[in-house]
Amino acid sequence: MHLFGSHTYSLYNKDNQRVWCKFHFKTQQGIKNLTNEEAAKINGMDREYHGKDLFDAIERGDYPKWTMYIQVMTEEQARNHHENPFDITKVWEHGQYPLIEVGVLELNRNPENYFAEVEQAAFSPAHVVPGIGFSPDKLLQGRLFAYGDAQRYRLGINHNLIPVNRAKCEVNEYHRDGAMRVDGNYGSTPAYSPNSQGYWTAQPEVAEPPLNLEGAMWRYNPNDDPTDNNFRAAGKLWRLLTEDKKQLLIENTATDIAPVTENIKYRHAVHCYLADPEYGERFVKATGLNMDKVIELAKLDNDALNRATL
Repeated sequence: MHLFGSHTYSLYNKDNQRVWCKFHFKTQQGIKNLTNEEAAKINGMDREYHGKDLFDAIERGDYPKWTMYIQVMTEEQARNHHENPFDITKVWEHGQYPLIEVGVLELNRNPENYFAEVEQAAFSPAHVVPGIGFSPDKLLQGRLFAYGDAQRYRLGINHNLIPVNRAKCEVNEYHRDGAMRVDGNYGSTPAYSPNSQGYWTAQPEVAEPPLNLEGAMWRYNPNDDPTDNNFRAAGKLWRLLTEDKKQLLIENTATDIAPVTENIKYRHAVHCYLADPEYGERFVKATGLNMDKVIELAKLDNDALNRATL
């Protein structure tokens, strides 16, 4: 399957020129999916089927690869974009912001000790190198804090010193001491900044450029924004699907949603219809709902829809 960074980051150069960026990894193996029936059969025989498939492929030298791309949006384009470019639920259309190939991700080694190299791995979006920065993406801003907190709770205050998490080159950080700190711990270097010995000084030449902020800070309801269309991207994706994939989507959704209450089914049907009328009509037919009721509900705003389908 393809991999997507979801969040919007930034790229900046030595002249403090910044652009916004999204990361994409497209599989070189080709997209392969299972029907519900195929998945049920495989799961009954081997619950670790996908993990075993990955492990065996690497062991025999058939290394899985993904081509890495970036999408780039200038700050000026972001200011004039038709919707919030930092909203994780939206996509940047490839026709307007084409994919730029930058490299390949290859998995070519299995872990020798699963606990040491997998269970203790600590990923955080806050770990970036000079030249890569962040954005006003609200969910990303929360994750910059939350992931580090989770790792400190799960693995300890010095989890960045565990070999699988340690940088390949020497890096300096303000953190010192704490449980299980068993290296030199910066010796007798002063533990505060600024200091007269010149330690821990900032490096402005690699700092992310400042971000100009404007507008009122408030708890805005996205439904009040006339430019915020939550169904545009879903409709375009539906229209890109081939007929066999459309039919598979309808069948799988109808099967998965069968146990829920009728009001939830209607709410989902309305969302499908607002994305694309054909999508909604086919879902309604597959689930035996009333199309006239769906059309009436689709005229309501989101809050009214929620009340009407309680």
